[in-house]
Amino acid sequence: MPTPVVISAVDLVKKVTTGNTQLTILKDLQLAIKAGESVAIVGASGAGKSTLLSILAGLDQPTSGEVVLAGKAISHLDEDGRAAVRAKTVGFVFQSFQLLPGLTALENVMLPLELTGVSDAKTPATNWLTKVGLQARLDHYPKQLSGGEQQRVAIARAFVTEPKVLFADEPTGNLDQTTGATIIELLFELNQQHQTTLILVTHDTQLAGRCLRQLHLDAGQLHEQPLTNEKRGSATHG
Repeated sequence: MPTPVVISAVDLVKKVTTGNTQLTILKDLQLAIKAGESVAIVGASGAGKSTLLSILAGLDQPTSGEVVLAGKAISHLDEDGRAAVRAKTVGFVFQSFQLLPGLTALENVMLPLELTGVSDAKTPATNWLTKVGLQARLDHYPKQLSGGEQQRVAIARAFVTEPKVLFADEPTGNLDQTTGATIIELLFELNQQHQTTLILVTHDTQLAGRCLRQLHLDAGQLHEQPLTNEKRGSATHG
């Protein structure tokens, strides 16, 4: 049985106007990502990688074209409709962590569950913080945590809803090399354990190299980077 496509984009166009100038960021872009894949989106700074990620996740809308996320055509939905799809389907990890400073680590991870009406959010939130090695930090606030610990909280928060797709925008961008390497290991370990589709925007060559696919965004379109022999073998047998 073929692996289903969990996210696709057809003829995606994104134009923005700055002053009197209209810029075309994405141009007739095509994309198909299968369930359980790990995909890195790479490219020059300013190429539109974060814009593409936002459109694929339903945080932003394309000028034209269609995005289908977990079987739902989200491009034509209003914000409430897209938010409902995100709540059931998507997790996020950002470069800047995006933790709420007035909530503890545990409360930050509980929040997405509470927003979807889960009655016992504390148990799964505690379990996920334990999985990422923060069982001793449940009651700490973000300002009491290191950058690496804050990113672990963000990862626990992203995975706690058991999303089909995890979007990560420069997840190691604010971390030192050693801490970043630890976060990379954690992301891929959880990706493999839970078969969560992982879509990463990154400048980190080590992180991009861990993905089964690398897509290069250039002149508004995606170009598949060829697999190494090692990656080709893991893609065939994995």
